Parts: sequence; C-alpha cells; structure tokens
Amino acid sequence: MANEGKIDHYRDSDNLEVDAILRLDDGRYGLIEIKLGSKEGVKEGIKNLAKLKNKVDDTSYREPSFSMVLTAHGPCYKDPTGVYVVPINLLRD
Repeated sequence: MANEGKIDHYRDSDNLEVDAILRLDDGRYGLIEIKLGSKEGVKEGIKNLAKLKNKVDDTSYREPSFSMVLTAHGPCYKDPTGVYVVPINLLRD
C-alpha cells in the first residue's frame, strides 16, 4: 500500500539546494539528492544533505526520517554519516 504524500524541492537564500523532499501526510519526511553521475557527485550530495539537516530547526520540525542520495547505478549502502546511497533501479514495487 502506498503512503500519501508529496515531493517538494528546496532552495534557500544561501543557495543551499536539495533536489527532493518527500513529505508524507503524517509529518514524516526524507531528504533526497539526485546524483546520476560520478562518485564525486555522491560525496557532494552527502555533504549537501548534511548542510540542510544542520539548518533544520529541530524545535519546529522533527528530524528527517531518512537522507538519501539517488544514483544511476552502483551498490546500495548506508554511508558512515547515515545517508543511504541507492541506485534508482531499486525504487520500484
């Protein structure tokens, strides 16, 4: 069964950008960077997600349920910082 929710984009006045924020109707959310190219892009995505996570006011918002870098291919793993690195072919029913 699919959860109800929506996808948003984030960009702020400091030019911090995150490709997608998956928001579920129950208030949970996940941060997603899409890096379909090199390993350097994955590293950049992980750093970017950490910057946004550190900016979130945890007195007003709960912690994200997950942070993920979506890739074109490669292994699926959890980075030491807690960010999931997931190839796009794993996102299917």
